[in-house]
Amino acid sequence: MKTKATYNNRITTADEQRIYSHLLACVSVESPDAMIARFQALFLDGFGYPDRDVVAALDRLLAGQDVEDYFRFILNRCCHILINRWQTNTQLQPAIPILIELLESVPTGRVPELSRSRSVRRLRQVTESFRDTEQYWALKRLANIIEARHSALPRNRQAEAVPLGSLINRYPYLYEHCLVTEDSDLQHQQYVRSMQLEAQHKFEVDLTHYVTYRVRQGRLHRQGQADFVDKLRVVPNPTLLNDQDLASSLKQFSRRRDHGQSYRDGAQRFLLTHDQGASFRQFKEDLFDYIITDVNAGYSQRQFKSMLQDHLLSTFTDSDSRPVDDFLRVRTCSNLFNFLVVDPSAGRQHYVFLDLINNLGPVHTTGLLLRILLICQKVRPFLERRFSILFNHYETASSDTVAWLVNMFENINIALSLNFGTVDLSHTKAR
Repeated sequence: MKTKATYNNRITTADEQRIYSHLLACVSVESPDAMIARFQALFLDGFGYPDRDVVAALDRLLAGQDVEDYFRFILNRCCHILINRWQTNTQLQPAIPILIELLESVPTGRVPELSRSRSVRRLRQVTESFRDTEQYWALKRLANIIEARHSALPRNRQAEAVPLGSLINRYPYLYEHCLVTEDSDLQHQQYVRSMQLEAQHKFEVDLTHYVTYRVRQGRLHRQGQADFVDKLRVVPNPTLLNDQDLASSLKQFSRRRDHGQSYRDGAQRFLLTHDQGASFRQFKEDLFDYIITDVNAGYSQRQFKSMLQDHLLSTFTDSDSRPVDDFLRVRTCSNLFNFLVVDPSAGRQHYVFLDLINNLGPVHTTGLLLRILLICQKVRPFLERRFSILFNHYETASSDTVAWLVNMFENINIALSLNFGTVDLSHTKAR
């Protein structure tokens, strides 16, 4: 049985290096328009490229027996040679979506060079196959983020239904898992991290400004100065939730709550009262009690309670008598996310997650996940990874048909910002 090539077990050939070095030299001196024309001639049209040595190197690669397995790595690296150059310059960044959009084109013209017709047919075949790879979809998501950042339209409101994939700019916690592939170079990984921090900071600033605006509105109304409300600079809602749902989410996930215990307080209470020297079995029992107390009694008494208990108590039973340690704690909480959100090893199965949202709603489902995250913050990448799996699964769906998932993404964004970011609304109330 033939094994599909992976990036880590490949060695860059001389012909590949010839193409990479050529593109690096060109992109350092030529405009984005010129480079896009080069890219189209070399990789899409398959003819008209001026450098015959580069064309010959590409033809030798296309003649390789396993080219269908590894060409995605070559094309992806060639794209990123251009992208890495342009992404450092704000004025050049709009060229990135144009380059990526080229990959969607399907050249049908006849090849004027009959001697290369076989190579061009192979080229067009493997380029078309590239559109079914994780590398291509990561590029598409990058294009969506860059287009959103450079759009003149407000990014916080969506006037009509759009593909879910076009909303990725809104959810920085998905960036690393949706934009980085196994062959991503260090420069791209650093760029993604930079975009993530920038997007997260902007959301937190926008959220703080919005809450401050609503507090001022409420204060003026209470003081009988409604005439002055219209004079305030309007700050738009930075989420896709309506104002009422956003206020509920802010109230639910604030670090300090006026009534009842905050999620952070509950987590600290669990960590303080749980016996750190207890057995792993005792930890799982305590964890079950901690989780289930926040679940609606009517729902928890049905199938969910027994399913959760069975899942937890059957986790790594060979370690039940051992003292719980950090390793077991991380594995257990990560495994909980498999059960509650989506299990990557079970064909993206997420029926429990759908059941939670249908019965508890997105706010309380988010709260359930937040409780786990707050007692074991090392599992945050595991939770983000599971949401990226759902995003990838539904990204071609219209946002209105997966409104439940958009609602979850928005609430997760708020919960993470309030509990792990710089947003502190302890002295304010959104009304």
